[in-house]
Order: sequence, then structure tokens, then C-alpha cells
Amino acid sequence: MIPGGGQPNMQQLLQQAQKMQQELARAQEELARTEVDGQAGGGLVKATVTGSGELRALVIDPKAVDPDDTETLADLVVAAVQAANENAAQLQQQKLGPLAQGMGGMPGLPF
Repeated sequence: MIPGGGQPNMQQLLQQAQKMQQELARAQEELARTEVDGQAGGGLVKATVTGSGELRALVIDPKAVDPDDTETLADLVVAAVQAANENAAQLQQQKLGPLAQGMGGMPGLPF
């Protein structure tokens, strides 16, 4: 039961919202610093992205380079970047998911 006639304590709600926003900002900063990898072609092409999805590195094994077949190399690059971004999305869900659930339904907040 909520004291005071059923009205929530606005000061307390605002403090909770502010704390959650600070935790969200910290989690987003951590994501921006964390790197995850993805690969394709059995490791012939490797991509590294941040947890926020920024491509940081791309490594192509010389065995993947065939001047007569650049389409396959392009496909491997795309697949490696997609794999890295999928890993970044999983990391985002791990880091931000609990925070988003805690903020869900609060007007004016990012989730």
C-alpha cells in the first residue's frame, strides 16, 4: 500500500528515474568501449565492432583474395560485419535489457 492516499512519492520516483538514466549512460559508455568480433569463411575474414555497432577493424586473410573473384570476398566481408553486429546486439541486450525493463513505461525516458 502506498502511503499518502495512494499517490506515489514524486521525489522518490524522480530520484529512481535519475539513477536509472545514470546507469543507462554508464552501460552505453561501456558498450562503446567494448569490442566484439565476427567472422566468415572459416575465419578468412574477421570484423571487429564496438558494442554500439561501430566497425573498428577488418582483417582479411590473403587466402581469401582472388583477383578473379572479388564478389566472394565482398560477400565474406559483409557476412563478417553482420556476424560482428549480431554479437554487438546480443551484448547490447545483456547490458541494456535490464535497464530498459526497469524504465519501461516511464514517460519522457528513452525506452
